[in-house]
Amino acid sequence: MGGWRVDDSTRRGLLAAVLLGMPALAGAGTPALETEVSEGETAEDTLSGGVVDGVEGPESGVAADAATEGPTGDDSGEVMEGALAEAVPPTKGVPGEQVSPVGPVPGKAAEPVAEKKTKKKKKPGEAQDDSLGENPDALDDAPADEVRENLRVFGRVFARASADEREKYTRSLSLASARVGVSTSLSNLEAEVTADLADDNLLKDAFVRLADDSKRFRLYGGQFKSPFLQRRLESSWDLPIQGRGLVEDYLTDVHQLGGRRLGLMGEVRLKDVWGLKVSAGLFEGGKDELGVRLKEDAAARVSIRPFKALTLGVSGYVVEALEVVTKYAYAGDAELKLGGLTLSGEAVAGNLPLGPFTAQLLLTSYTLPVGSSKEWALQPVLGYEALQLRGDVEGKGYALVGGLNVLLSDRFKAQFQAERALRPGDETAALEYSLQLATRF
Repeated sequence: MGGWRVDDSTRRGLLAAVLLGMPALAGAGTPALETEVSEGETAEDTLSGGVVDGVEGPESGVAADAATEGPTGDDSGEVMEGALAEAVPPTKGVPGEQVSPVGPVPGKAAEPVAEKKTKKKKKPGEAQDDSLGENPDALDDAPADEVRENLRVFGRVFARASADEREKYTRSLSLASARVGVSTSLSNLEAEVTADLADDNLLKDAFVRLADDSKRFRLYGGQFKSPFLQRRLESSWDLPIQGRGLVEDYLTDVHQLGGRRLGLMGEVRLKDVWGLKVSAGLFEGGKDELGVRLKEDAAARVSIRPFKALTLGVSGYVVEALEVVTKYAYAGDAELKLGGLTLSGEAVAGNLPLGPFTAQLLLTSYTLPVGSSKEWALQPVLGYEALQLRGDVEGKGYALVGGLNVLLSDRFKAQFQAERALRPGDETAALEYSLQLATRF
């Protein structure tokens, strides 16, 4: 028989081309046999035909060429490839990159992709999670884009083991601090209540802080730290040593100069004027030897930051400021931060019931990140302080301390410390070793 013979591959190519072209032909409302491609007209124009059942027409003229050209045995492979190419719309992108073939729906704007907010990791030793009572500038120094929580619960635990030569190196374990608190922050108001479960004086901080919109003027009311002695104002978490030292212990604990008090304080902070900060207030007086409450005390501090790495300050404290002044103290301090190096010093002078006194405090530390993640760090520390009584009753005290801290981000630290000190009341200097583990949340 002399009929026209086509092989199986050619029939499959023709069938695929016809099936792909039928939706476009149906949309144009013309029979398939009447479709012609005029000279200069692309096959895409005649076969695009709009959208049928939500499916767009082919974007190239390969199928049209396959339908209009006569089938030949030599071109059957190319016809098949062209027909299959029309089944999957071409995608644009970088060569070798997987790109989704599904494009935007016509007439509908593409939805914006939400950016993922990544929380910046804090460097070891960096503190921004302190309570306001420990670090009043914590919120002010936080990044501008950091979201403030309206209500926050926080806490910390310090566990210490020590061996003191004064007690023939008898080991002792203690819970130096077990603090928990809650704070709230609004646009013009912050409030905080903090308790230490390991201290005889359970309540530590309980105050409110009002501020204007620019945060330049503030008013404190309640129980908080009085603005005296930079060593006392420093957060215990930020301090590289385990305690605050013999000078602070002697002035604050023994002679009640400064510390946490009930009071009312005003504060001015001008960042544009060398970071000027002025704090002054009246506070509840201490108690005498018979336990009688004394009249109100006064305290003030002024600090500036000539440049970011350096902070300078002066502070003073007057006992029974509204009466005849017999007990007072004033101090000057400086702190320098260069990369991982921190160097601070403070000089104190004043008058006690025993007579005039002077004191000096020096402390330096260096934070060295360890590992590629930089979450771990080593922090060697060295400090020295001295106290001199210069009245009718003369006396001297000093302390030399050195140690090494291991820091994990801003959540955990292990502190090994050795101190040789001659404290008030000691006959000779003695050595003490201590290890402290600390964490906070």
